[in-house]
Amino acid sequence: MNPRQLVLYVDDDPDCRDTIRAVLESNGFSMVEAHTAEEGLRVFEQAHPGVVVIDLMMEEVDAGVALARDIRARSETPVYMLSSVGDMLRLSIDRETLGVEGILQKPVAADTLIQVLRSHAARPAHA
Repeated sequence: MNPRQLVLYVDDDPDCRDTIRAVLESNGFSMVEAHTAEEGLRVFEQAHPGVVVIDLMMEEVDAGVALARDIRARSETPVYMLSSVGDMLRLSIDRETLGVEGILQKPVAADTLIQVLRSHAARPAHA
């Protein structure tokens, strides 16, 4: 398997994690998961995923943003943020300010998520 097809998904909602896992695995991706930002950072450092997807609103209001910044400080791994206010957030905040590759509306449409992840997996690796 292409290591870029390993996705870390961080969300405090177990139903969301189960749904995303089903979507990813049925489309050729593998998933590791975490339910808190702190656990997400540990899993990131252990698993070395090719891409990270983080729910914006978790156990603390800014936990998702803080995790995205922690990951970007350690790695060039692309980070995508899921938010129930994704469209408004995308219009009001520069994604670079959040330290993310993109912001997706939650609940994310399966085909949108897969399209984004496939696009990333197909990119040439950094030299």
